[in-house]
Amino acid sequence: MMLSAFETGFMRNALAAGILVSIACGIIGSFVVVRRIVFISGGIAHAAYGGVGLGYWLQYAVLSGAGAAAARPGMWPLAGALLFSLTAAVVMGFVTRRGRQRADTVIGVLWAIGMALGVVFIDLTPGYKANLMSYLFGSILAVSSWEITAMAVLDIIVLLVVALLYRPLRAVSFDEVFSEVRGLPVGALHITLLCLVAVSVVMMMRVVGLIMVIALLTIPAAISGMFNRRLSLMMVWAVVLGIVFTTAGLMAAWQWNLTSGAAVILSAGVCYFLALAWKRAKGEAN
Repeated sequence: MMLSAFETGFMRNALAAGILVSIACGIIGSFVVVRRIVFISGGIAHAAYGGVGLGYWLQYAVLSGAGAAAARPGMWPLAGALLFSLTAAVVMGFVTRRGRQRADTVIGVLWAIGMALGVVFIDLTPGYKANLMSYLFGSILAVSSWEITAMAVLDIIVLLVVALLYRPLRAVSFDEVFSEVRGLPVGALHITLLCLVAVSVVMMMRVVGLIMVIALLTIPAAISGMFNRRLSLMMVWAVVLGIVFTTAGLMAAWQWNLTSGAAVILSAGVCYFLALAWKRAKGEAN
């Protein structure tokens, strides 16, 4: 009965989006959890909303929705979000490396400015903007075929960069001081990791929304980290868990007419607390 839902094209697109997003968030989320940069990742995610607003403004106000922009209305917000999130990642990377005392304040300011710019650009954009809520709360059921292609390209970029820089990224994540002593470019690796977070955030915003993107980025990796000490295994299981959570949320959204992003995060959150309780009970039993 439930499997019959995937006979429709939009459900197959949604499933593909969930799998692609889970690959990125499982791999990058493991670095985020190990390196403890969840707050920075949250700043990047919320700053990306400024790019969504800018994309809508450019498409409808400047380009008047003509040509290619009209054919693929989500392209400009996606490009804008990628631009803003990458810019925020680079700025936050420099701030956290050079000004540790005020880093949290600057990240909070960039977080707020990004959201505010998004709202202002959207206010300046003429026309009806009903689907903007999907960028805040996710709309996996509305993911289009070209967005699947874009997610696949971004996934490949993430996989290639991590494959090439896995050892130095792992070293910096576990022991930054020792990595610096060894002569590794810690600052450049830190900014590279934040840029990968930015790319992952742009992928996830259509699935769970920018408000809840940090949960999907961190919860699968956090659960995996409870049972795996090796980073590579942590990544693999985080990817698997991400696929399970996005699929469960997708089916719940289909079955009970729920907001897909919220359903995904609730399934992940429940499993996190169950895993935490099981881990503690097992520890006490031993």
